[in-house]
Amino acid sequence: MRFVPTYCLREGMILGDNLYSNSGDLMLSCGTVLTGEYVKSIERLQYNGVYIDDDISKDIPIITVINDSVRAQTVKGIKDIFIHCEKGNKNVKNDFKSAKLQIENIVDEIFKNRNLMVNMIDMKVFDDYTYYHSVNVAVLSIVLGVALDMDRDELCNLGFAALLHDIGKVFINKDILNKKGQLTHTEFEEIKTHSLLGCNHIKKGYGVSNAAYMGILDHHEKYEGGGYPNNLQGERISWYGRIIAVADVYDALTSDRPYRKSLLPSDAMEYIMASTMTLFDPRVVEVFVKKIAPYPIGTCVRLSNGLTGIVVENYEDLCMRPRVRIFMDKEQQDIDPYEIELADYQSLNITVIEIV
Repeated sequence: MRFVPTYCLREGMILGDNLYSNSGDLMLSCGTVLTGEYVKSIERLQYNGVYIDDDISKDIPIITVINDSVRAQTVKGIKDIFIHCEKGNKNVKNDFKSAKLQIENIVDEIFKNRNLMVNMIDMKVFDDYTYYHSVNVAVLSIVLGVALDMDRDELCNLGFAALLHDIGKVFINKDILNKKGQLTHTEFEEIKTHSLLGCNHIKKGYGVSNAAYMGILDHHEKYEGGGYPNNLQGERISWYGRIIAVADVYDALTSDRPYRKSLLPSDAMEYIMASTMTLFDPRVVEVFVKKIAPYPIGTCVRLSNGLTGIVVENYEDLCMRPRVRIFMDKEQQDIDPYEIELADYQSLNITVIEIV
């Protein structure tokens, strides 16, 4: 399989993975041959791309750390929580119970796949960014927690805090949240209240652990200080807060937003690494660079010698140097595919993620 942006989809392409609607229902099954109407449906949902199977990539498996159906149902669950919290609906307690069960399922799936690197390409529905972002941050946080040897109870608490890290945004003016231009000082100060508002709200009898409260409260604190709401430093920031901070920034950077385009996973990875000791705990970054693939499997890339290929395998200790299947020459002409290990060619680098 390989990832193809929505604007590059064509009739006759074969869907390489199940595709779910924003309500968590199966929309198109793996193996579906795309028609013009199917492509329009994908465009209407505002997915930025899908996995397809073709001759070049048909034997490349995309193994995800959690089941797509579980992810879709968790997105629906957090959406219900946000909507019911905003409206003051009494059913929100049931939503919280369901979300806890979903997080437990995610923890169990990640435990089963604990040796996998996360090959996560941003496949959010644009209009439901907040909910997809919440689930992605939960998944990334749990992956980091597993790598940091947390036990199951800790992982469930961490995952639940990560899922709810932005719950305070339901109490922020929507015009400010959705503003496309630069925020004023006053607007940004209002945005900065969301972590405290969220922490205070979930203390109201939802059965959330103290550690989870603190993770929600601290996820915008900076390791060297200067974050909010309490300008904490180093280990004064809660452990969950330090983990969620890395997951939150990475997923936000790799997402399209109304005011900016997404960064490539590799560029976001470099930002995370460059921000060690300033924004982020070095222990968290150390495991992050081993577990999150900057060039996800199925991604088309251009090499510094002009050749084009598909990433077919990643390595924890060499995250920037995957195995690549070359299928185009320097003139962008098709050639018989062959594979190379970038670790064996120190002068060769990936220069750009390619759209083919």
